[in-house]
Amino acid sequence: MKSLDLARLKVFPLAERTSLTRADDILIDPDAPPKACSEANTSLIRECAERISAAKARGAAVMLIYGAHLLRNGTARILDRMMANGWLTHLATNGAGTIHDWEYAWYGASTESVEMGVAGGKFGTWHETANTIHLALMTGALDGLGYGRALGRLIAENGATVPTAESLMEQIAADPVHPLTAARADLLRAIREQHWPPGRVTIEHRWPHASILGSAYRHGVPLTVHPGIGYDIISNHSVFNGAAIGRAAEWDFKLFGGSVDDLDGGVVLSVGSAIMGPQVFEKSISCVNNIRLNDGRDAVKDHSIFVVDLQDGGGWDWSKGEPPKSNPAYYLRFCKSYSRMGGAMHYLQCDNAAFIHNLSHALTTSH
Repeated sequence: MKSLDLARLKVFPLAERTSLTRADDILIDPDAPPKACSEANTSLIRECAERISAAKARGAAVMLIYGAHLLRNGTARILDRMMANGWLTHLATNGAGTIHDWEYAWYGASTESVEMGVAGGKFGTWHETANTIHLALMTGALDGLGYGRALGRLIAENGATVPTAESLMEQIAADPVHPLTAARADLLRAIREQHWPPGRVTIEHRWPHASILGSAYRHGVPLTVHPGIGYDIISNHSVFNGAAIGRAAEWDFKLFGGSVDDLDGGVVLSVGSAIMGPQVFEKSISCVNNIRLNDGRDAVKDHSIFVVDLQDGGGWDWSKGEPPKSNPAYYLRFCKSYSRMGGAMHYLQCDNAAFIHNLSHALTTSH
């Protein structure tokens, strides 16, 4: 059997990539008038704002689960304000959401032509992106940080601190069954193979206002990341380490569950996350309910779920529950899964940036 040797990959600096979007062009001013929504969506956004206000008043969780396009559509400054005002208590995204986030914050630009890049063997083979995200995850792991907090810290603090190889070897030898031994070994390998120098590595982020990860870290709001192994361009580099990514994602899944446990009377916003959001949420709430019931507590209840996507929802009225298997709408995972999660599920066919901008205005003007 043949295995790919990623050490043979030729990687390139981001400066050689044709980036299709720039942070300065996409960022939306939170104070600008939001785009108009349909009457039906405006009514649901108003209801959503009321439920978020009620959740905040009772101390319940308000979770935003989002896909990368919400960031790429320029909502970072809007979300920063919503976190600052306490309207969001947890954010969650996929691997792509972090890659574009970091590239905007450091390089000021992101996105590329997948078709053209794949044909030339250059899609995703960008040194700084893979190298820096792995650096964040591996150094953050030594402090018990998951994916979101580790990368958010690197962005907010403009760098990371790399221990010496000698200190890592001493720690591993002194206590090989320590919970961080595997993380130390992964970092040690990267230090040797990638020639990372010990000490403070300064990485200046000149567009920190374009980063949701950095904002969440500064506001102390948990932001968890739920990637797939081999899903993201950080796999296209010799530094790629599935164990480091998986470890960070494991810690984030547990942190995500902690917020789900606070969802009684709370709100879930799933915006442009057709696969990751419903898949992670259904497993997490099952774990939470399992532990609650074992402890003699009730399952999560009285939560509201607002799902936003550009698709038409299969033409099905999701307030009536899920359709039969003979209906094509049954196979819309982002609707079907959430409709099974208890609470009241509402679907909005809406541009994701317009939804968030209108929601932010609704929350601001109602208080």
